[in-house]
Amino acid sequence: MRNRILLALVAFLWATACAAQTYPARPLTMIVPAPPGGATDSLARVLADEMGKSLGQPVIVDNKPGAAGLLAVQAVTRAAPDGYTLLLTHAAPLVNTPHLLSKVPYNVRRDLAFVSLVASGSVVLAVNRDVPAKDMKEFLAWAAGNKGAISYGSYGIGTFPHLVGAHLNRSRGLDMVHVAYKGEAQVAQDVSAGNVAWGIFSLGTLMPLVESGRLRPLAVFGDHRTKVLPNVPTMAESGLGDAEFTPAGWVGVLTRAGTPPDVLARLEKEARAAAHTPAMKLRLQTSSTEAIGSTSEQFRQEFEKTEPVVKRLIAISGARAD
Repeated sequence: MRNRILLALVAFLWATACAAQTYPARPLTMIVPAPPGGATDSLARVLADEMGKSLGQPVIVDNKPGAAGLLAVQAVTRAAPDGYTLLLTHAAPLVNTPHLLSKVPYNVRRDLAFVSLVASGSVVLAVNRDVPAKDMKEFLAWAAGNKGAISYGSYGIGTFPHLVGAHLNRSRGLDMVHVAYKGEAQVAQDVSAGNVAWGIFSLGTLMPLVESGRLRPLAVFGDHRTKVLPNVPTMAESGLGDAEFTPAGWVGVLTRAGTPPDVLARLEKEARAAAHTPAMKLRLQTSSTEAIGSTSEQFRQEFEKTEPVVKRLIAISGARAD
């Protein structure tokens, strides 16, 4: 009996070693919580193509939009822990959705393994040209003097712009009205037209409107200014350091927890390299997004930094998605 157990253990270890040596032996799937044609989808397709070249197997993008990203994440957590199913996602399904829905069938820390933080982009609070404020101090004073008459746009309940507005209302005694849209483009259109006063935008959406004079940027979220708008201060520099806003503007690769360490190491290596290929850099430049290509541990640390802040903002807002 002892010999049979020993032989079975040796066979298992040998099979595991052989599998690691031949990985990947078939195509991979990269699940994306966004419809085809959007920013996340286009980034995923370039990344999948670049990773496929170095892995020696195609990486097939599978779009699973809907349910605040829950469907995509759930598909990965139900996959085999073998490194053949990847998740390329923006932060919201990981840090927002678990606190917006009463029942979420996954736990990020338990069910997913971080691979690499691929890219990160700044977001900026901007107002339309009719708002009489050139910085956050003037903006907050103006909002305090016009309670109930100022509206702001977001791309949905529980998204970062909505949470920022709710936090400002609570912490500064304001009464700004939240208006939800289907996406960032619609918010930008209505802020530019003067239908709502302000919004929070990615640089790719914001810059053409700043250059045309239709929007005025007031503050950058994050711990440093962006080189695209070097004269625009951060929120902390604007005096809102007490309101620790940590926007989750990153996009990263994850896979199923329990994936063998050597397979995870291979995926991390290839994702990090792909983030800095000429094709990826060109794709990121078009949206003013910065290539990161982090280690798995650095990605985990970024998640641990972001998630508690978003959880607090959601609690303050009282936002629910169900």
